[in-house]
Amino acid sequence: MLTGTLVNAGAIILGAFLGVLFGRRFPEHLSDAVTKGLALCVLYIGVDGLFDGENTLITIISMVVGCIIGELLDLDKRLHDLGARVEARFRSGGGTTSIAEGFVSATLLFCVGAMAITGALDGGLRGDHATLFAKSALDFVSSMIFATTLGIGVALSAVSVFLYQGIIAVCASFAQPYLLPVVVAEMKCVGSLLLIGLAFNMLGVTRLKMMNYVPAVFLPILLCLFM
Repeated sequence: MLTGTLVNAGAIILGAFLGVLFGRRFPEHLSDAVTKGLALCVLYIGVDGLFDGENTLITIISMVVGCIIGELLDLDKRLHDLGARVEARFRSGGGTTSIAEGFVSATLLFCVGAMAITGALDGGLRGDHATLFAKSALDFVSSMIFATTLGIGVALSAVSVFLYQGIIAVCASFAQPYLLPVVVAEMKCVGSLLLIGLAFNMLGVTRLKMMNYVPAVFLPILLCLFM
């Protein structure tokens, strides 16, 4: 059930360490250009996934209610605080790269996408890990590029990926009667919208607290029962 998730987490860790190792040889302007290019790729993935949804009202309600839940729980601050605590404990002086920034940005990138949701569901429902294996290859490359600028904090996102996808996979068997294709499609649509917000943050256009929107991804499971 968790094979694909374990491979995915391992790929992120390996890619991040390689990125940190070789990233020191990258001049700052080149690293910044690569990060902006990756942001555009994230934007493309998000826009492409938007077309999976069919009910715009479900997306709107999910985003509004999900944001309210996230703001009340202050998930973004909790995730940043966790990264900051790790940074305070392990970071040596003199560095300019924020472990917390790498941890939070990579966590959002690797967790809220459509492949994370559908791959974890496939693993939990059918023991099919093909989607997560493909995601692992993509995340390996992404984590390597991310780590060249955001540092070792990217590797810590592997823990978030394991917990996020692992919980979805384990809970999938219990939620199977409700996970109809239309429900999964709406979840992918909302997740893709979050990726677009993340891409804008990476490009410096916005400073959205994207973690506070993550509860929205799961609300279509409930909303599709009534709409």
